[in-house]
Amino acid sequence: MLKKLLFLVFLAPPLIAQPLTILNERERSRVVDEILEDRFNTLLPQLMRREGIDMWVLISREYNEDPVLKTMLPGTWLSARRRTILVFYDQGPEKGVEKLAIARYDVGNLLKGAWDIDVRPNQWEALTRIIEERNPKTIGLNFSKNYAHADGLTYTERTEFLEKLPAAFQKRIASAEKLAVGWLETRTEKEMAIYPLICRLSHQIIQEGFSEQVIQPGVTTSDDVVWWFRQRITELGLDTWFHPTVDIQRADARDFDHLRTFSKKASGQVILPGDLLHVDFGITYLRLNTDQQQHAYVLRPGETEVPEPIRKAFQQGNRLQDILTERFRAGKTGNQLLLEALEQAGKEGIRGTIYTHPIGVHGHAAGPTIGLWDQQKGVPGPGDYPLFANTAYSIELNAAVEIPEWKKTVRIMLEEDGFFDGKSFRYIDGRQTEIFSIPRKLSYVK
Repeated sequence: MLKKLLFLVFLAPPLIAQPLTILNERERSRVVDEILEDRFNTLLPQLMRREGIDMWVLISREYNEDPVLKTMLPGTWLSARRRTILVFYDQGPEKGVEKLAIARYDVGNLLKGAWDIDVRPNQWEALTRIIEERNPKTIGLNFSKNYAHADGLTYTERTEFLEKLPAAFQKRIASAEKLAVGWLETRTEKEMAIYPLICRLSHQIIQEGFSEQVIQPGVTTSDDVVWWFRQRITELGLDTWFHPTVDIQRADARDFDHLRTFSKKASGQVILPGDLLHVDFGITYLRLNTDQQQHAYVLRPGETEVPEPIRKAFQQGNRLQDILTERFRAGKTGNQLLLEALEQAGKEGIRGTIYTHPIGVHGHAAGPTIGLWDQQKGVPGPGDYPLFANTAYSIELNAAVEIPEWKKTVRIMLEEDGFFDGKSFRYIDGRQTEIFSIPRKLSYVK
């Protein structure tokens, strides 16, 4: 009987058969290339001049791609080919940035191949020739202590490159860390036109998964819901950058802490009436990512709404979000934001933990780290990086709230994607302000 019930749960028709518009693969590739062209032409020159790098060299071999280079590949390229070398040379405001590929192939329509193998069979010599002809003041390479995203130049590629590069130019080499981070973290106008739809898709899938369409109390387990999310993503032709999690808090003697959430989470628990459910979920679509955490409450027999103590606890989570985002200012570091927000939360009696991160072409993206769950006094390195305009963040945090009726503390763990335009912060597709009930209220049933 149990197997039959589970079968029915997972075959139940979705609340939304096809949420909003999901482009086919051909259209996705077109959109990706349009956005990439715009980023090359409008964003890249600004960033190179801001960071004082007039030549940026990115080197990768197939299947071991530099994280930055991978974001620069056209929609039809799923990886680099053989050894792919990209060179960007800033010729000044009038001529703009020259875009070259020292490779056997053109890299899409945006980077033309600049290696004639018949004239110069050695790829490193071809690259060196390009550098000598343009005589840059600074050659940026992707090596970094603080960001894995900006540390994509491998030991072998760097060694072979320097063996061929004349000593005079080796003195001009500098880390392109800030340039790489700037490229990864900055969202353009074209990207922000589509990001709300991506966040809405993610929100709608969560609402569907955290509903009676998927969850039958007393039957469905937390693992069942996790795998429903994974399957739903696949059915919609989307992807994800991490395996979802579904956690349960309830009126029992068991404590709920960070370690249980992040690494030692109990799996396969049957969902029961009176449970407070939490999901951590994200999708990848059009090369942008979401990262969202929301809550649902399973109504007990006779309950018609989420109990007031749980609702008030949730309000503390929303307030902690506000405390953090109200302090967003261009130039502030992640560590400054963290400490200011925690100080204010303490004044308001909120037991908060903040672990907010940039989001965009990566889920845990490059940019200012605003706390880690186990580092609440600041994060050396990534936490010292400042906020720039036109950057996106997953506002991730929790508020620990005592629930007297449960005789325990619950954690309201929230995460929503937002955008900072340099002057103000906004959520890209809003945020959860009320806990979902399972089942949902029906307007025609009293």
